[in-house]
Amino acid sequence: MKNQIPKVAILMAAYNGRKWLKEQLHSIWSQENVLVDIYISVDLSTDDTYDYLKNTAKDNKNLNILSYGKRYGDAAKNFYRLIKDVDTSPYDYIAFSDQDDIWHSKKLIRGINEMKFTGSKGFSSDVMAFWPNGKEKLVKKSYPQKRFDFIFESAGPGCTYIFCKDPFQEFKNFVISNWKKVLKIDFHDWLAYAFFRNKNYKWIIDDKPLMQYRQHSHNQFGANSSINAYFTRLKLISNGWYANQVLAITDILGLPRITRKFILYNIKHTRRNKLHSLSMLVFCLFFNYKYGENL
Repeated sequence: MKNQIPKVAILMAAYNGRKWLKEQLHSIWSQENVLVDIYISVDLSTDDTYDYLKNTAKDNKNLNILSYGKRYGDAAKNFYRLIKDVDTSPYDYIAFSDQDDIWHSKKLIRGINEMKFTGSKGFSSDVMAFWPNGKEKLVKKSYPQKRFDFIFESAGPGCTYIFCKDPFQEFKNFVISNWKKVLKIDFHDWLAYAFFRNKNYKWIIDDKPLMQYRQHSHNQFGANSSINAYFTRLKLISNGWYANQVLAITDILGLPRITRKFILYNIKHTRRNKLHSLSMLVFCLFFNYKYGENL
């Protein structure tokens, strides 16, 4: 019976995360009906994250800390390092993890069972965001998938992602083969979702939140919950960052170059959330001048 228990490799990127790691690691070790090994890449930190993890690993054989000393600069580059360097071939499934969340005990096994039931090769889910003051908010990403949504958005927070072994190995090889282009894409979770969807691998986005998604000042993006967050995203659109990321995604996947006409013609197929599709329309109509012939 033991051989039937799924083996899961957890890839975690860490940076100045000492205050949250104990709770997160405990929630991963508390996963039911799976066997987990955790691989952590620590970006060069100013707290004792690395020392804490090295000491913790002495008493936990399934905790593996990658070599330390390099500054990656953002979570995506740290995750790309994990994807490239960790040997995931002995595992049935691979999952991403942030350093500061709290996983529900059935997070992995529910995702795996949903993948088996639906024949999916990739999985993600809604999350419950929470703040230090006790506030909680559902972050819904499980709107119906659209034909081209993967070009314009991820499947949700990467910390919810679970992958089947074989297609993940394809993705790993893809990352290694396209390393310079990969480093131009600022979100590893967006790239992973785009790769799987472009390969026609079925992906399921579960409407059940399976983790507590911690919100604090160190989040790279977070839960889109404040006025400041919306203005931050508006700035990224208006300064050309979003368009450049879309173009980088299409380029690395070998897709035809996205044009303004394409977006307008396929506006209903660009984003899962109808309101976000409307924002794409506004984006095309009012911000196209920023990108010349790019869109």
